[in-house]
Amino acid sequence: MSPNVTITLSVSSLLLAKMNAFYNSFRMANPNEYVLWQAKVEDTIITAYKMKKEVSKVVFQGKQAEYEASLWKEGALGVATPSVQAPENELYKNLYPQIGSDEVGTGDYFGPICVAAGYVTRESLPRLMELGVTDSKKMSDAHILEIGPILLKEFPYAQLCLDNPTYNKLRRQGLNMNEVKAKMHNAALLKLTRKFPEAHVYMDQFAESSLYYHYLQNEKEVVSGITFKTKGETAFPSVALGSVLARYSFLKHMEALEKKIGEKIPLGAGPSVDIFAARYYRQHGIEALDAISKANFGNRKKALGEE
Repeated sequence: MSPNVTITLSVSSLLLAKMNAFYNSFRMANPNEYVLWQAKVEDTIITAYKMKKEVSKVVFQGKQAEYEASLWKEGALGVATPSVQAPENELYKNLYPQIGSDEVGTGDYFGPICVAAGYVTRESLPRLMELGVTDSKKMSDAHILEIGPILLKEFPYAQLCLDNPTYNKLRRQGLNMNEVKAKMHNAALLKLTRKFPEAHVYMDQFAESSLYYHYLQNEKEVVSGITFKTKGETAFPSVALGSVLARYSFLKHMEALEKKIGEKIPLGAGPSVDIFAARYYRQHGIEALDAISKANFGNRKKALGEE
């Protein structure tokens, strides 16, 4: 494609607002009084101009002009607000291709801890948005169960789940929750970065970076150069993908666990969990309870009548 390709689109104020949010982290300064904003994505410059009434003009110039413009035509990003908004801070700019990881299950008394890492390119981003991928906590479990198989088929990923007996064993050995998570994240990221070594790596931050790497000091191989951010799933599409894949895996493991014991298991760590845990303990004993739960949670003491 010629580096001098120029494409101009006339867009509504609503579509302009969506484009504004989408290109937020790619902004560049432009003092022209007629320019609303300007962004640079790789070799392409996107410029939004002020116009009269409710219509604005957006010009795409560069090697990827046709691709960038195609995102905003009928059936592409122009019909849906991007699920992941890019932050303003330069440190947290979205760079592609990217790998992001997140975990699920750390707040649930019952069930495993699941970590997943997902790989996203600029070309695959529209599909991710089309499927409605965002922070898994903001999505219904029904939606996640619906799109989970599609994501597993269409996006490169790595995931692992730690069952309750193994988690409880690691805790008895002295590992805390964050140390367990760090080792799981590193394992998932290693699998994916070996396939895509050129990718930028992002993670939903659960500990300071220095502490995260301290947890991994005895590992033979550690993924470095990670960009950490709290609520990273709202900033980076790859972390959002990891979040949804981890939730999907967690839900499928819970389905299998429920099938094994023959009854529905409440999620979380609230009152309904306490009631279920107490009854399950009375009926099946402590070993059976620990086999499906995290023994360090306060819910266990309540179930045993120790609190």
